[in-house]
Amino acid sequence: MKFQYSEKKVKLPGNVHAYAEKKVMKLARFFDEDAEALVTFSVEKNRNIAELTVHGAGTWFRAKESTSDMFASIDAAVGTIEGQIRKNKTRLARRLKQDAFVRSVEETSFVPEEGEEDLSIQRVKEFYFRPMTREEAVLQMNLLEHTFFAFRDEDNDGAFAVVYKRNDGGYGLIEDAK
Repeated sequence: MKFQYSEKKVKLPGNVHAYAEKKVMKLARFFDEDAEALVTFSVEKNRNIAELTVHGAGTWFRAKESTSDMFASIDAAVGTIEGQIRKNKTRLARRLKQDAFVRSVEETSFVPEEGEEDLSIQRVKEFYFRPMTREEAVLQMNLLEHTFFAFRDEDNDGAFAVVYKRNDGGYGLIEDAK
């Protein structure tokens, strides 16, 4: 598993990074060797925040935990992701440990020039949208804790589609009318 660390508003000693790597390596049994983990540390209002994002087998897992101790925040974030994997074990079984990095992500940032309107695009992300079923798209959206998720719909010949969370607690689908 490959690791990246990011620190926001805090400078941490190396033993915190080593502790995080040791704890996150417990998740390696669920993924191929190519999996990536991004651990972001920050402090807000005397709360130590550990945000953990793991990408492997074309699936993203994200957890953000806040406690009074950074080590406890790391433990909680790892526990949350392990819980996500166990909760969705049967659905994820066919995807984990296979097809790692089917999707690649490239990110480009643009700096607005002077005099541009407020409607200018500040950031562009490019994704390869892997064909998946609607159920897999809803699962991926929930694992990312997002309110929407764009994908290629296997049930509709690979057409572009978006699933989203409705205010009433259900899910919605926006699909290409062709």
